[in-house]
Amino acid sequence: MTAPRSPGNVPPRTTVLPRNDALPRNAVLPRNSVLIGDVRDRLAELPDASIDTVITSPPYVALRSYGVDGQIGAEPDVEQWISDLRQVGEQLARVLKGSGSWWLNLGDSYSRHESAGAPPKSLLLAPERLAMALIQDGWSIRNRVVWSKTNPMPNSVADRLACTWEVVYFLVRSPKYYFDLDAIRVPHRSAGRGQVASNRETVYPPVSAIPPTWAGPLAGSNSGLSRLKAQGLPGHPLGKNPGDVWTLPTANFRGKHFAVFPEKLVRTPLLATCPEKVCVGCGVPWKREARRSAGAVTGLGGLRQVCPCRAGTKPGVVLDPFFGSGTVGVVAESWARDWIGIELNPAFARLAEDRIAAARSSPTDHHEVVRAAA
Repeated sequence: MTAPRSPGNVPPRTTVLPRNDALPRNAVLPRNSVLIGDVRDRLAELPDASIDTVITSPPYVALRSYGVDGQIGAEPDVEQWISDLRQVGEQLARVLKGSGSWWLNLGDSYSRHESAGAPPKSLLLAPERLAMALIQDGWSIRNRVVWSKTNPMPNSVADRLACTWEVVYFLVRSPKYYFDLDAIRVPHRSAGRGQVASNRETVYPPVSAIPPTWAGPLAGSNSGLSRLKAQGLPGHPLGKNPGDVWTLPTANFRGKHFAVFPEKLVRTPLLATCPEKVCVGCGVPWKREARRSAGAVTGLGGLRQVCPCRAGTKPGVVLDPFFGSGTVGVVAESWARDWIGIELNPAFARLAEDRIAAARSSPTDHHEVVRAAA
């Protein structure tokens, strides 16, 4: 797993660039900076193919006001909200590297009038509608993660169930992209038998339980898991895939922002899709080697260069185009990645700057993600 950034190895002070301080198109990437202004304007200033991953949560339909005319989230209906976020997605496709990805956290809203896009009291299904539109725009949805909240907002509604989860879509533009599963594996719950199975029927799933003729054209295969079970292992020696249901509490941030990312929700996407080091010459991520003993994987080793360049390295960079209180920046710095934020409200941009500065000076108090991974 990536080592967190030490107090002596921190980036320079956060730069806040106001809305009238526009960057020339394809300028040098403003790492560790907050760009103030409308995301549709400020994204256009970033260089092509410069971002490793995007982790963000835009305003949901008609749930929040950020005090700025024309803001995303204040549209009169769900279709206009989708149209505005498709414009954002078009710019993200341009600034992302070919190996890049987009993690998109969304919640839904309930309609109060037919004009919003659904009958009164109905869910708008805004996340689902946006997801289908993004597929039409060339995005592939690799995962639909359920963020199951352990402390959901209390609700007095009496004629439906309380809403206790949100979705996080994992989107890419290319069939091949950067994804470091080993960095986010979790421990197995079972220890395995520790001995090689002698009978093919003792492994799971048994061969006889899955006749080949039962498989449909989109069916997958458990053959890899079967091979590991046959070796007496519970699964991959470095741990299991964390899966697509993440049970996490909401953030307990006490600052003046009412929709804050939990740090743990950012950590897994960051470690999986924002590389520790990339080549300065060609931009290709370095990869961490597996340690082996007698041919078996025993742990993770050091990073190695996979390109032929003789250039130096720089950290991967994560973008949050709806930066808010700056959680993505806090988590990125704690794991030695660079970041860029875009924020519409100048007061929130200042809040994010102060929060990131406080996290740098007091990692024990502010870097929950480091404590959780220790």
